[in-house]
Amino acid sequence: HDRERAYPTDFVNALTKAGFLAALIPDNYGGSGLGVQQASAIMEEIHHGGCNGGACHAQMYTMGTILRHGSDAQKQTYLPKIATGDLRLQAFGVTEPTSGSDTLSLRTTAVRDGDSYVINGQKVWTSRAEHSDLMLLLARTTPKDKVEKRTLGLSVFIVDMRTALGNGLTIKPLRAMINHSTTEV
Repeated sequence: HDRERAYPTDFVNALTKAGFLAALIPDNYGGSGLGVQQASAIMEEIHHGGCNGGACHAQMYTMGTILRHGSDAQKQTYLPKIATGDLRLQAFGVTEPTSGSDTLSLRTTAVRDGDSYVINGQKVWTSRAEHSDLMLLLARTTPKDKVEKRTLGLSVFIVDMRTALGNGLTIKPLRAMINHSTTEV
């Protein structure tokens, strides 16, 4: 698959069906309720068997942001479907072309518009965006020059890429030395 720059859908589906990618989701949301050590052992075994967990590892742990910081409604809506694989949450939009790994200098903005937000910006090196239904996206909700500390004024959004794609959201694959299904969003 790496040579063809293809995504290992069957492999990811098999791991999902076996419950491995729902290891860290509490059982009351349909997961296994395991800890980080057990999840690490799962990833270790995937790699020990000659496979590459890079295609799916984020499905296992990215949901932790929703689990820790999401509302009860968000947890009820998303976590059970992430556990079953009915929703893929494997993309996390952080890195930008102008700020690189200096996350506190990101320029993507989110401005409240009634009950929702309008997000403007660009992310690069966002892995698996083409293979995700949802993306966690880091954006500045308060301008950097209006906060006391650079760490303030940042928010994480759950973006439903199924509805946003073509409605302002574009995904462009980026070539990299190793195929991580990397994109510009």
